[in-house]
Amino acid sequence: MRFADRSLAITDIETTGLDASVHEMLELAVLIVDQKTLRVRDQYHARVKPLHIKTAAKRALEVVGYTPTAWKSAIPLEDAMHVYAKKAVDSICVSYNIFLCYSFLDAGFKTAGVEDPTDYHRLDIFSLAWSRLGPGPANLDSICRRLDIIPEPKPRRAMDGALKQLEVLRALLYR
Repeated sequence: MRFADRSLAITDIETTGLDASVHEMLELAVLIVDQKTLRVRDQYHARVKPLHIKTAAKRALEVVGYTPTAWKSAIPLEDAMHVYAKKAVDSICVSYNIFLCYSFLDAGFKTAGVEDPTDYHRLDIFSLAWSRLGPGPANLDSICRRLDIIPEPKPRRAMDGALKQLEVLRALLYR
């Protein structure tokens, strides 16, 4: 498949911390987007049931508003990764912090025994923002403000994050 014909898998995750070898995904969202038009073709969102909540960073749980009640209907990581893999076949994984996001995706694929179906290329929206806007604050909310985009609501939700990343990508490429 030609690179230009691949979809973008704009991915956002919420986690129990920043280290994929210790922490877990709490939410996973992906927007499958046409690379040429940046129109959404498909989407998926899941709350993921944590297995080791005791290893969670307190601040991470606060950021996402985690409570056992709110995650009562969360699904196993394996189920979420299988659906993500079906949706993201042959796509380019895109995220605001691609290193963090992909480290959790990779761990999720391995834990679930699911082959990563995405292209080996990755696109980091932060790097694109830095190249277009120059140095400045590095978080997504700061980039949103610099682009006159309303920042992501709180508590954080993975689908809100994916939608905000798409909005930022459109602004960076087409303004």
